[in-house]
Amino acid sequence: MDDFPENWDELSKCERKKLKREMSRSGQKGKKLLGRIKSLSIVLVVMVALAASIYWWMGRRQILPPTDISGHVEQNPSAHILNEPMPLAIQKHMLEHADGVGQPGVVINYNCEDFECEGDLKEKLEQVANRYPEFVYVAPYPSMAKKLAMTRFGRIQTFDEFDEERLIRFIEEK
Repeated sequence: MDDFPENWDELSKCERKKLKREMSRSGQKGKKLLGRIKSLSIVLVVMVALAASIYWWMGRRQILPPTDISGHVEQNPSAHILNEPMPLAIQKHMLEHADGVGQPGVVINYNCEDFECEGDLKEKLEQVANRYPEFVYVAPYPSMAKKLAMTRFGRIQTFDEFDEERLIRFIEEK
């Protein structure tokens, strides 16, 4: 009985009961507080783990051009060969129908900010696009996770290096 006072035996039965109740209450308060701290700690650990998981997922997520038309705008790009990124809503419109009236378009995006590109890459892409002036577009896409990406409605093909044959095959697929 280490928790009881030294004069325990000298206390009356009534005083002992009262002291036991007080000791019990103070112990329960401590246990309740400890339980709350444990619960809050668990919630905090779960929240930190969830936040870390979301951060990890966002860091690993690949940013690629769109292949669908949801959220598109009825607007055409200023040209088939662009020096500035084509807004995604316009890219989506070109996948639906080139220049707003023609067949579905093909968009070739390149990222020479994050990847090392050969000096004449843009010219090579322009030459390919100029073979199909009705429906092929070329534009930079600086935040893209790949060096080159070609999109058409519902499809995407990515490239690490320029490959004219594969580009033409993708463009001419129906």
